[in-house]
Amino acid sequence: MTDDAKIRHHVDLFDRTAKRMGLDLEELAIEGKLPFDEIADAVLRCANCAHPEDCAHRLNMANPETSNPPDYCRNNELFKSL
Repeated sequence: MTDDAKIRHHVDLFDRTAKRMGLDLEELAIEGKLPFDEIADAVLRCANCAHPEDCAHRLNMANPETSNPPDYCRNNELFKSL
């Protein structure tokens, strides 16, 4: 996977996880509750995760066990704060 493709993949994972949790990243950014640089940092944290395919699998499940990200998610604290 190229670096650009990897980043796009993790942008998608981060956004889908937020949506699964009922968070609208665009709205949070517009309201000033989530600065764009913090979104960029979160995507980079996600890109350094060792389990992206497990995360993608969980997001693809029709009836996920939980709407929360897995314990290993590098953005758990950010998601909890939102």
